[in-house]
Amino acid sequence: MNADQTPVPAGSPRENTGERADRNFVELLHGVRVAVTGVQVLFAFLLTVPFSPGFAEVADSDRGLYYLALTSAAVASVFFIAPVAQHRILFRQGLKEPLVHRASLYSLIGTLALAVSMTSATLMVVGYLFDGPLPLLTAAATAALAAWLWFIQPVLQRSKDS
Repeated sequence: MNADQTPVPAGSPRENTGERADRNFVELLHGVRVAVTGVQVLFAFLLTVPFSPGFAEVADSDRGLYYLALTSAAVASVFFIAPVAQHRILFRQGLKEPLVHRASLYSLIGTLALAVSMTSATLMVVGYLFDGPLPLLTAAATAALAAWLWFIQPVLQRSKDS
């Protein structure tokens, strides 16, 4: 709201820097909520895997894949949660705009880490189920789909609209 307490439409020229930063932060957090749920479910599942029967017989290469899936899910969690933690610490310090920029970067890094975790977990599971090229093809398709939908397509749209 502006000084006369009338609502200012989002993106309006009357929207001041603080209002824009507040709106952008709320929009960012809404998007992060969706990703965080997926990361938390994946991370929780991955945390239980080593305690399941048969994990002791897992090959070293699959252990490496598991390590990659687990640590990248942890990294994704940390980056997705960081803006909320920082917001609590920086509350009412007049630093919302730098926080929004940093949170946007963190969400991109978290999304990349999530793509790595999903791809490596998919490769590990499909490799357990099937022999031959199917595990690698499935993982490559998973990575390509994430890359296209989460990064390449929006960057191309952004370039086209600029």
